[in-house]
Amino acid sequence: MAERETWATRLGFILAAVGSAVGLGNIWQFPFKTATTGGSAFVFVYLVAALVIGLPAILGEFVVGRRANINAVEAFDKLKHPAWTVVGALGLLTGLWILSYYSVVGGWVIRYMAGSVTGAYFATPAEYFGRVSMGWEAIAFHAGFMALTASIVAFGIEDGIEKATKLMVPSILVILVGLAAYAFTLDGAAAAYDYYLSPDFGYIANNLADIVPFAVGQAFFSLSLGMGAMITYASYLGDDDSLPADGSLIVVLNTFVGLLAGLVVIPLLFAQFGEVPSGAAGGGPGALFVSVADAFAQLGGLPGKALGFVFFGVVLVAALSSAISLLEVVTSYLVDNYGASRPVVAFGFAGGLFVVGTLSAWNTAWLGWFDTLAYGVLLPLSVLLGVIFVGWVYGPEAVDEIKKGTGGGETFATAWLWSMRTYVLVGVFVTLYLGVTGIYEAPPIPVL
Repeated sequence: MAERETWATRLGFILAAVGSAVGLGNIWQFPFKTATTGGSAFVFVYLVAALVIGLPAILGEFVVGRRANINAVEAFDKLKHPAWTVVGALGLLTGLWILSYYSVVGGWVIRYMAGSVTGAYFATPAEYFGRVSMGWEAIAFHAGFMALTASIVAFGIEDGIEKATKLMVPSILVILVGLAAYAFTLDGAAAAYDYYLSPDFGYIANNLADIVPFAVGQAFFSLSLGMGAMITYASYLGDDDSLPADGSLIVVLNTFVGLLAGLVVIPLLFAQFGEVPSGAAGGGPGALFVSVADAFAQLGGLPGKALGFVFFGVVLVAALSSAISLLEVVTSYLVDNYGASRPVVAFGFAGGLFVVGTLSAWNTAWLGWFDTLAYGVLLPLSVLLGVIFVGWVYGPEAVDEIKKGTGGGETFATAWLWSMRTYVLVGVFVTLYLGVTGIYEAPPIPVL
């Protein structure tokens, strides 16, 4: 079997992990969830969740990946705990589940980039979304996005994923900073910042059960936790890398990008409508597309076209950076264990996921159902099992692993393990409970 690939540089790993974390989870889901779940109240709970639960959990996945030096599914067997292979398998299936409908949204983004050039959505943004988000056109763009994803993964770690994310992630940051600076100049920006950045703690206390599953689920989603991606990416690391330093930087950069996305979208909506439009707060996963497109349409002419093209361009880059990490999980598994051809695996699974995703492309009700199940059950369950394994089953070995490199001393390692065994475990369990109970209030499975 060929020698296993590694990251060419530490920066390559960090940017790839940030790229996996950033994606649509930050630029599509984060503003959308903010609008639907209490504005600044959601932002506050999300920030706490990302730091208090997300950071320890991502370090746990890094420990498993680097210690095993193999894909997410086989990692637990190599660590001599074969019964826990279910954790890696569930992560792989969760990532594939998400990618199947995530690709549909990626297809929407491509369509909106083209629509920005022509101004096609300017006249009737809601009707335009209804026309391009479902049916044969949506299926075609879904196929295009999946093909782009497979093409990058097919080139491998150093020549494909690392080179792509070294270009993608800095581009995302630069463009979002520029768009946020532009949004700062808009009328209504002050009211937008108040809505977005001034949490009402009374509201949080009274609505905690509604906010927590979405906020913590968003932290899992945006950090690519519970999908096998971070275990897989960490498996290409060397022992001299500092997991605490790298993990902290990844969480900070990811959170920064999420906040930046909100600083672009929320002021843009307030500038055009004086508030977050009611459609954006309750119109489903496509509502943000309609509201943002409407804002660009209000600008009209060349400014609206240019801003729309740039905005949806950065969303596309972010979407691809996450999608490649999800496809890499299953690709790595088959390449590691069966010596399979990387291009064949990448395009083969992309084709299978395209077929599954046609449900979401044909009817957005299916996409909403897939997303609800991922947020409410699959992600928190996968993360919970991983936290239990690292904290209570693999504890001493996990401590040894996290101390390698620099920045992971005895005191930090002990505190980290304690957090995994206590409040991180409780927080993830409560999130799973709230998510499962919330499923009963969700819309039923759509009819074909």
